[in-house]
Amino acid sequence: MDAREWIACFSALVTADAERLTRLDSAIGDGDHGSNLDRGLRAAVSALEGADLPPGKVLMTAGRTLVSKTGGASGPLYGTVLRRAGKALGDASEVDAPGLGAALRAALEGVQELGKAVEGDKTMVDALAPAVAAYEAAAGDGLAAAASAALDAASKGAEATVPLQARKGRASYLGPRSVGHLDPGAASTVLLFRALAEVS
Repeated sequence: MDAREWIACFSALVTADAERLTRLDSAIGDGDHGSNLDRGLRAAVSALEGADLPPGKVLMTAGRTLVSKTGGASGPLYGTVLRRAGKALGDASEVDAPGLGAALRAALEGVQELGKAVEGDKTMVDALAPAVAAYEAAAGDGLAAAASAALDAASKGAEATVPLQARKGRASYLGPRSVGHLDPGAASTVLLFRALAEVS
């Protein structure tokens, strides 16, 4: 797995989908998820240009950049995803399927520590948690198969947020009015795993 390619692909997918992400966020949040995440990821890609780093350090650098350049909740949350994953990978020059699975598990734990969210709260965790579980279950079949399984689970998890009432984040202030909307963080989490599947 080329971590730099993963970040670049994630950035490109978010850029292409930024309007939809912001539209989703306009319905139940601050209306800036797509634009904020797009800006942060572009900065992360720039920060990695020309840097000769092992995968873990690539993710940590991208995560730090996201935190410093991205407004709203997406900077701290995706920054945590990438930094925790990068820390778990350490200085290893190569990443195998089980190693990335452990890194993704660490990323999920970091997000849950930060946001105090569980599955069913209508947050990115609704896509991230099933994706990590599916990845781990398929890791023995290799990175490409595990990434594909994770993408499928993330997509289903994101869709499952539509009928939920938000219990965390800005959307929770809307109460019952948050029902019927796709969570924007879950939607962008699908793009994270689509990017992983594309580069695996």
